[in-house]
Amino acid sequence: MKVNGRILFFTLLLVIAATACKFFLGPDISWSGFSPVIAIALLAGFIIPKKDFSFILPLLALFLSDAAIQLLYQTGNFEYAGFYEGQWKNYLLILSATLIGWMVKGAKYSGMIAGGILAPTVYFLASNFMVWQGTTEAVYSRSFNGLLTCYEAGLPFYKNSLAAMLVFLPLILFSYNYIVRNRTELKLA
Repeated sequence: MKVNGRILFFTLLLVIAATACKFFLGPDISWSGFSPVIAIALLAGFIIPKKDFSFILPLLALFLSDAAIQLLYQTGNFEYAGFYEGQWKNYLLILSATLIGWMVKGAKYSGMIAGGILAPTVYFLASNFMVWQGTTEAVYSRSFNGLLTCYEAGLPFYKNSLAAMLVFLPLILFSYNYIVRNRTELKLA
């Protein structure tokens, strides 16, 4: 994929979408998890032929949106920081969606649907396991029941990430085709 003005514009739109979701929806816990970032990472695995470069798009979108939120936080215009301790784990987990994009790559809708379900599911399972693993007994007990309780507490976030995938994956794919490929279609090839 050759970098040109259309790809840069498309990338800028992805950063704006990720930042806008964090800004408008992030403070409301009931919307937490509704973000285009997993869809961006999945799409990068679908569309970017060079595997090493496919990691750049989601990392760039996530990092720049976090940097914008951090700037807003430092100026007193947002209630929480864009950068925090242990955040690198989320960056790694987001890249799992890019790997899933590689695995289900293809022009078939079934691959996109499978990836759209699998990516947020893997993120949910791994991130909640890490929360359970890193917690103290006061929050979740170090037992199978404690793990299940942690997963149960994360279900609203999982629901939101699935809903976000349903909204953002087709929207981002259509935008990519329209802006970068100058086509009005909802497919990869």
